[in-house]
Amino acid sequence: MSAFPMPMPAPARPPASPIQPGTITTDRTSMTNRTTLAQLREMDAAQAARLPVDHLALLLEEVGALKADAKHLADLLHDALHARYGDAAAAARRAEGKDTGRIRIADDSFVVVADLPKKAAWDQPRLAAAVATIVSWGEDPADYVTTEIRVPESRFAAWPPRIRAVFEPARTVATGRPSYTLEQKDAA
Repeated sequence: MSAFPMPMPAPARPPASPIQPGTITTDRTSMTNRTTLAQLREMDAAQAARLPVDHLALLLEEVGALKADAKHLADLLHDALHARYGDAAAAARRAEGKDTGRIRIADDSFVVVADLPKKAAWDQPRLAAAVATIVSWGEDPADYVTTEIRVPESRFAAWPPRIRAVFEPARTVATGRPSYTLEQKDAA
């Protein structure tokens, strides 16, 4: 028997229709005039690239809905696990004399690993003052802290050319992953 009461299951959703939008159904078969996700799974990128743009738009819409549903379900399960194990995890951490970190809780034939990560945040002006203090003591701040200088691209673009020329040798520009959105044109 579990040390934790089992919550009542949520009412079941009605089953999703196996008929995809754009599907023509006859008494014995169903045929579709669009590409399904099942068909897309069997393609490589070159084959998918040759699909009509309206099929790509519908597939993107369908994938977006699946992502949203998956996120909702993951959030729901996270909240359920927290409701079930959160108090026990907090008590176990207190018993071990810690506020954060990983602990283990037994539940039937499972071991629940509950992790509460530590997220330290540093007040930058106070940190700069602390660094100045240890410098005044004759200490090398590099022995204690790592310094990273950041330059927002919008500021760099607004600098005078003379200042930009000094910093340009330290600047590397890379690109991210390209993204594409399909928007239907207005019918004229």
